[in-house]
Amino acid sequence: MTQDTPYRPKMSNAGLSPTHPVVAVDEFGAPREVHIAGESPLTLKIDGRELVTLMTLGTHPEELALGYLRNQRLLEDIKEIKSVDVQWHKETVWIETRHGQGIEDWERKLSRRTVTSGCGQGTIFSCTLDKLYDQRMPRVDIHQSLIYGLLREITTHNKIYKRAGAVHGCALCQETRIVTFVEDVGRHNAADAISGTMWLEAIPGEDKIFYTTGRLTSEIVMKAATMRIPVLLSRSGITHMGLELAQDLGVTMIARAKGRHFLVYNGRKNVIFDAVPPPRVSKTSASS
Repeated sequence: MTQDTPYRPKMSNAGLSPTHPVVAVDEFGAPREVHIAGESPLTLKIDGRELVTLMTLGTHPEELALGYLRNQRLLEDIKEIKSVDVQWHKETVWIETRHGQGIEDWERKLSRRTVTSGCGQGTIFSCTLDKLYDQRMPRVDIHQSLIYGLLREITTHNKIYKRAGAVHGCALCQETRIVTFVEDVGRHNAADAISGTMWLEAIPGEDKIFYTTGRLTSEIVMKAATMRIPVLLSRSGITHMGLELAQDLGVTMIARAKGRHFLVYNGRKNVIFDAVPPPRVSKTSASS
């Protein structure tokens, strides 16, 4: 490994097919072969000790495991991890650390868990919250024209949703380029898989935008802050706690974004309105 090559633990390559063919009956009573999204349990074990079970599409299980550990602040340095081995026949990912003793201060870190509003029930640990306020996000400008360009580009990537539905998509973006796009049964899983990829490839977050098809909750804001991504963009809405946390951390929050419509909930001063659409003409005005 050269100085410029990011460290990578020994990893399996056990991604599953995202969809499965089944026969359903349509409104005419006729059988049709359609595809449905997969969903599999994956239990994370650290040096043999069980941590959590995630329900996942299973396309990026190794990155999901790494990103979960990173976003929960359970391990701070990827070099602490020796290997990541996914064994679907046991529905388990075995994570081996270099010292072989699991997570440092395990009992304290795992003593307090909060079940979040994530699809399939997400979980955050107290150590995640403890470190969120250590540093604020970098300030970045985002052009309205860039938002529109990015939304157009995103529509070409949600292939699993178009085929089977029942999934959320998340993207790591640099300007209008999609660096990586992940779909999973829950947006928090997709976010963790992206975080795992960033950890593996040593990809910085300060100049990136995080897009999700799902709502912007406090959990998603936490994950963005951990990844050092200053801008959140969503097709869906936001929650009040998510907004308060974004305000506290300096995360620009843009939601209800589709076509040429969006709402800036936080970070108005960071948005440059360079592509303002023409004003809407009401039916009353048009007929007068």
